[in-house]
Amino acid sequence: MDTMLKSSPQTQQRSNHSDQETSLWSSGFGMKLEAITPFLGKYRPFMGRCCQTCTPKSWESLFHRSIMDLGFCNVILVKEENTRFRGWLVRRLCYFLWSLEQHIPTSSDASQKIMENTGLFSWALLWFLNRLFLNVQLHKGQMKMVHKAVQEGSPLVFLSTHKSLLDGFLLPFVLFSQGLGVVRVALDPRTCSPALRALLRKLGGLFLPPEANLSLDSSDGILARAVVRATVEQLLASGQPLLIFLEEPPGYPGPRLSALGQAWLGLVVQVVQEGIIPDATLVPVAIAYDLVPDAPCDMNHDLAPLGLWTGALAVFRKLYNCWGCNSRACVRVHLAQPFSLQEYAINARSCWGSRQTLEHLLQPIVLGECSVVPDTEKEQEWTPSTGLLLTLKEEDQLLVRRLSRHVLSASVASSAVMSTAIMATLLLLKHQKGVVLSQLLGEFSWLTEETLLRGFDVGFSGQLRCLAQHTLSLLRAHLVLLRVHQGDLVVVPRPGPGLTHLARLSMELLPTFLSEAVGACAVRGLLARRVPPEGPWELQGIELLSQNELYRQILLLLHLLPQDLLLPQPCQSSYCYCQEVLDRLIQCGLLVAEESPGSRPACDTGRQHLSAKLLWKPSGDFTDSESDDFEEPGGRCFRLSQQSRCPDFFLFLCRLLSPILKAFAQAAAFLHLGQLPDSEVGYSEQLFEFLQACAQEEGIFECADPNLAISAIWTFKDLGVLQQMPSPAGPQLHLSPTFASRDNQDKLEQFIRQFICS
Repeated sequence: MDTMLKSSPQTQQRSNHSDQETSLWSSGFGMKLEAITPFLGKYRPFMGRCCQTCTPKSWESLFHRSIMDLGFCNVILVKEENTRFRGWLVRRLCYFLWSLEQHIPTSSDASQKIMENTGLFSWALLWFLNRLFLNVQLHKGQMKMVHKAVQEGSPLVFLSTHKSLLDGFLLPFVLFSQGLGVVRVALDPRTCSPALRALLRKLGGLFLPPEANLSLDSSDGILARAVVRATVEQLLASGQPLLIFLEEPPGYPGPRLSALGQAWLGLVVQVVQEGIIPDATLVPVAIAYDLVPDAPCDMNHDLAPLGLWTGALAVFRKLYNCWGCNSRACVRVHLAQPFSLQEYAINARSCWGSRQTLEHLLQPIVLGECSVVPDTEKEQEWTPSTGLLLTLKEEDQLLVRRLSRHVLSASVASSAVMSTAIMATLLLLKHQKGVVLSQLLGEFSWLTEETLLRGFDVGFSGQLRCLAQHTLSLLRAHLVLLRVHQGDLVVVPRPGPGLTHLARLSMELLPTFLSEAVGACAVRGLLARRVPPEGPWELQGIELLSQNELYRQILLLLHLLPQDLLLPQPCQSSYCYCQEVLDRLIQCGLLVAEESPGSRPACDTGRQHLSAKLLWKPSGDFTDSESDDFEEPGGRCFRLSQQSRCPDFFLFLCRLLSPILKAFAQAAAFLHLGQLPDSEVGYSEQLFEFLQACAQEEGIFECADPNLAISAIWTFKDLGVLQQMPSPAGPQLHLSPTFASRDNQDKLEQFIRQFICS
């Protein structure tokens, strides 16, 4: 990837920042530093391969190793060389000339006339994106995979994450600039005013009419759903690409998986299942910003729909703020490996097994009534079903839900880690009281290498000091920079909302270390009953941890944490995930194998015998009662490693999950203080006010997030702690009779707190 900041230190000092800020930067960056080399051997990690279990044919056919060598391109960088003309005038009109040269097949539909006139809109959008972003990076090899999928003849359906309202403009432009034509975008009507919706329809936007969500027997609802379905049928039959956002719009509290996105995906599945088109090619898309340009300043209230004039004013204000400013954001767009919808629908059904609610899985263990974790998967669905989805058969509804979760999991896992996420994680988890810049730079390099070692890519490269200057300038509203007499610079996070903002940014790094973080918190819960939490690391390393105990503890934490956070793939069982967590802890050096007393050494395989049934046992099947013939699990034991780096790294991993676990624990402590019955919205406001009060008292501001309050309430509903009952004023939350006693409330709080590392 090209260097993020190419200007020299002398050029940077001639920027438009104030003299005081320039002196701070010059004093902090006066040392000789090596450049970051974010490569493993010769190549960056290539992410985004499709699931080999669900789509093995697509996994083989749409990928070749040569595409890994193609490198990156800056999509919004258009120069004289990108046009057919040369000269000084061309260099000044290259955006407009490039737009005129883009070919779009003409359509007989009169409503697409504006879309076909590239000279009207494309050059203006290109100019705007260049003023707003420093670069928009795209891997050429990923684009080659998509072009190869186009040759298969099936229409493309892009399924994307959603980080900004600008995604609906940026992603279609990126795909259009790479020769894929005009992409129709399924947009959320809640984010736009009627006037803005009318304009966006002319530019290729698709909006679901509100009548489509009416009851199944409503005549208006039937007509609206028929019109929408006919539109999707015509769109896919003509081969036009479609873009669907699987995440809820940014700033809207609620489930992570979009109900509207599931509705549009359900239409695509229905068109393919009924044979109107033979197949559709699905392309998971991830977009990452090091600074989201339209991030809401206040996450505590619902956002109003964006109006036409309000949007225009916001654009001009953003352009004015970016004019002459070097702290423009960088963007990374990731296109994962395309796969066949028809192939997924055939293979994925074989992975479906029985599931139970969280109340049946976890409540008896929380209350101490049972110690055995049931051998079934957790059923947790927070995304409400829309009218369009309910028109499908029950089996197809389940297919859409699990497909959308599978694709969103793949998109999030393949998203690049940006520099602001790494910097925010370091400041939040290790240096809330401040850190010297020279130490921060070393840890930034360390965390970048750890990210790459786990097969995740980063969305930056370049000189380390330039990266730090760029990142800290983007975070300057939430930091305090102090110059010390030695000539170094001290970086201090601002308390209060500043820490909350850093916590949201650090969540972008969580998928990279999620398995190890779950494992570290599970080990912490296992040791909490044996060793005092304030005891030395050497004392904790004495304890033997059996594999069965670790599996049980990991399962308990997996059931407690929301699926919106974990995003497990539906084709992967919990026991497979437990083994993956255990393997990660061994690979990173936190756990070392230890033979239990009286057991045969693990390396002695001479006397081990596997029955014929086990030799043919399907991989991932741990539910067979005949697994008692397998001799391995009981004898494996582990200890915490005594390497010098392990205590700090263990604490770092545990703190990654601390915000949500502490919010859940405080929600359990609030049960006897809350005013119930109350509506879900009213009780979430009560809980959020309590989280804010605890943050002021304890200084744990990363937990004061309304989304964490909502997640805690929904988890407690699934766990049977809260019950929702109808009333004349609407559904009301009540405390269940089981948890009406203070004793059971304390058991719930202690169950959660065992996973928290202080």
